[in-house]
Amino acid sequence: MTAIFPSEEWLKGLEAKLNSDTKYAEIAKTWEGDLFFFIEPEGNLKERLTFYLDLYHGTCRKIEYKPDPASYPKPAFTLTSSYNNITDVLTGKLNPMTAMMTMKLKVNGSMAYMMRNVPTVLDFVRCAQEVTKEVL
Repeated sequence: MTAIFPSEEWLKGLEAKLNSDTKYAEIAKTWEGDLFFFIEPEGNLKERLTFYLDLYHGTCRKIEYKPDPASYPKPAFTLTSSYNNITDVLTGKLNPMTAMMTMKLKVNGSMAYMMRNVPTVLDFVRCAQEVTKEVL
């Protein structure tokens, strides 16, 4: 059975993909930074959704579905997007770099670090796209 985005099963699938994908492990081997996502309601998503990933040296050390933002007061990166924009990124309809540059995906954190690590960012998105087979 395919996990539907967004769901806890989908997030667990992403964690498994990140931790088993040798290409991601190599490209992201120097990445250090956790991500806190805010997905704003739009379309089929009726309430704000949050999820958290702790990424470190090519692995995903921790995930949490629907965490309270107060639980992670200072993540390295906070990403905010509408439901439709994030699903467009995950289904390949919207380039992730274009989404960031046009503020369809808002990023708070060190843009210099992110820009120095574009291959890691893009491969993270590749992994997320590969586990996204169905959206809500």
